[in-house]
Amino acid sequence: MSENDISGVYFDLWRLIPDGIPIVTHSSRLFPVRRDGEPAMLKIAVVPEEKSGAELMVWWNGVGAACVLEHKDDAILLERATGPLSLADMARNGRDDEASRIICETIAGLHVPRGISLPPLIPLSDRFRSLVAAAQREGGPFVRSAATARMLLSEPQDVVPLHGDVHHGNILDFAERGWLAIDPKGLVGERGFDYANLFCNPDHAVATSHGRLARQVNVVSKAAGLDRFRLLQWIVAWAGLSAAWLIEDGLDQHVEAAIQRVEIAAAELDEVGIA
Repeated sequence: MSENDISGVYFDLWRLIPDGIPIVTHSSRLFPVRRDGEPAMLKIAVVPEEKSGAELMVWWNGVGAACVLEHKDDAILLERATGPLSLADMARNGRDDEASRIICETIAGLHVPRGISLPPLIPLSDRFRSLVAAAQREGGPFVRSAATARMLLSEPQDVVPLHGDVHHGNILDFAERGWLAIDPKGLVGERGFDYANLFCNPDHAVATSHGRLARQVNVVSKAAGLDRFRLLQWIVAWAGLSAAWLIEDGLDQHVEAAIQRVEIAAAELDEVGIA
């Protein structure tokens, strides 16, 4: 069955009307739609982590995340963000602290226990296999990132269901519903991991601007109640993993910038460790 046939099944099943240009990513197919006049987003997963993420969206039940309107097999129908604000724009235009606090508040909502059984989730340690391979193959800063990740994963603290890919583009303005998360990967592990990616975003220029990492570590550690040193360790581990994925995907033109983020985080970690 072709992709058009597959999407057509859900358009018919859930009475959907196209309402925008479809979006194709390596992991899913997204279709802006309307149902009964209301905006929504049909997402069809094509990789296992997206399927796990869809199950987690259902479990969140619209608290801290977009509401799931329908869910069947590899497809999920979500409420669509219609608010005008963007966390990335805020971070780029003098409101970085505010954006980080909004992200922290949203993550905290996702981590709150629901009192119902969790769906099957991917262990966080599975995500770091690429970093271990990069450390063995590439050496350099990957070795430190991998060693840091190994230490963190060996003694996890505050284990919760994780979004797994929190950044400024995955928490959206849902108008009267506020800021809500989309596109989780459906992981389980230490809660501090979910905060690491925001330090590599919204773009390389912001992430590597002078003093930005140190300032945002202070903002986030206070807002999220995280140990500053351990948060920096997660950033070192995550930044290395991100660089390892770029190598795997053949995006060599972006690897140097990713390694720069590893080195900035490692330097800040060393400074905090000395202080």
